[in-house]
Amino acid sequence: MFFKQFFDKKLAQTSYMVACQQTKEAIIIDPKRVVDEYEDVAEAEGFNITQVTETHIHADFASGLRDAAKRFNATAYVSDEGDETWKYEDMPEGTIFLKDGDIINVGHVELKVVHTPGHTPESISFVLTDRGGGSSEPMGIFTGDFLFVGDIGRPDLLEETANMEGTTEEGANAMFESLKKINDYPEFMQVWPGHGAGSACGKSLGAVPLSTLGYELRNNWVFDYDDKEEFIKELTSDQPEPPSYFAQMKKVNKEGLPEFKVKEVAVGTPDELPGQLFDLRSREEFRKGFKKGAINIPYNDKFLQFAGWYIDYDQPMTAIANPEDGKTLQEDLASIGYDSLQLIVPVEEAGRYFDDAYENVSSEEFITNFEDKNILDVRSASEYNNGNLENAHHLHFGQLDEKEVPFDENDAIYVHCQSGVRSAIAMSVLKARGYDNVVNIEDGYAGIAQALK
Repeated sequence: MFFKQFFDKKLAQTSYMVACQQTKEAIIIDPKRVVDEYEDVAEAEGFNITQVTETHIHADFASGLRDAAKRFNATAYVSDEGDETWKYEDMPEGTIFLKDGDIINVGHVELKVVHTPGHTPESISFVLTDRGGGSSEPMGIFTGDFLFVGDIGRPDLLEETANMEGTTEEGANAMFESLKKINDYPEFMQVWPGHGAGSACGKSLGAVPLSTLGYELRNNWVFDYDDKEEFIKELTSDQPEPPSYFAQMKKVNKEGLPEFKVKEVAVGTPDELPGQLFDLRSREEFRKGFKKGAINIPYNDKFLQFAGWYIDYDQPMTAIANPEDGKTLQEDLASIGYDSLQLIVPVEEAGRYFDDAYENVSSEEFITNFEDKNILDVRSASEYNNGNLENAHHLHFGQLDEKEVPFDENDAIYVHCQSGVRSAIAMSVLKARGYDNVVNIEDGYAGIAQALK
């Protein structure tokens, strides 16, 4: 048997390839939308990708299920469990719909379907047994967003992102019951989750890429609760705010997206910049000069997790970026379902559009008479609840373009996050909304707390 884990650091998302080395058949589990990497591995190993499947309708990235089925002429397998109002649509011809107890055979490797609802009603897991290797015992389980290392999938995303009222309570109850199914399996069985640390699909995901059932039974907080009500209370509290693009992902992963292909993107400096403007330079460079209205998301490993809060899927995009990043940028945006990058303005040419800047202050400067200042705390709710300035107003940085800011446009506003990264993004959003008298506290709440000691 062949096994490979693919980890997308930018989305904290994990996909897998399993193959039978005797028959050379391979399956991809929870594929991302850009499928080139799977093709490269299959070619290098001499495998034929014959099947593709996923554990559920994802909320945090654009699925590559349909793209992979088309690219590799592979049979798609999807869940047919859950509520009739939440089912896959427009699947490729020949798609096989799975129920609890069904088996996918990849050559001599067996994947048994286990319905594990809670994160979503249709969520399934796959228990792998290497029959070709002579085993009758399960080697591991692909859990998707059911069971993570150190955590469990949140049950509130359908209600939060798809406006399906009451599904949080239903999901939490279902998750409690799904956990009982784990008791049917040996503790040596490996756990192969769909996400790692950095994902918003849970609140305390571990950074270790895999685990064992026995380790999770002893160390994962979810197994500390025998009382259902206490479990549900803990599961539904302090979950991170879901990025706004999650709603789009739920829709397109249910209905499907056009096949992704890299295209030629215009590079230039026209008088009028089309659509929404994203400036991908560093925060240090951005604050010195920028075009008002631009959203500053530095192009690094956190780009997608931040940009997803602000992308308008109905508008084209202009990006101030390095043209040589055009292909990678398209692939990154495609992974959250956005295919409308229209123009790249080279970084070295961007200065011709600059008409604004903003001020940074250190925490030491800020704390002078800070009790009399207008303070906007743009951290997460859990961070704010764990410690804050008494006179600070809280508004998550990703919600600044959709919720009411608790100050007038002409007020002097001091903005902070935890370390200065998210507040720099917030500065660009506030500037775009017309708040011109804003000041960034460059080292955030951590610096403020230290300065106040």
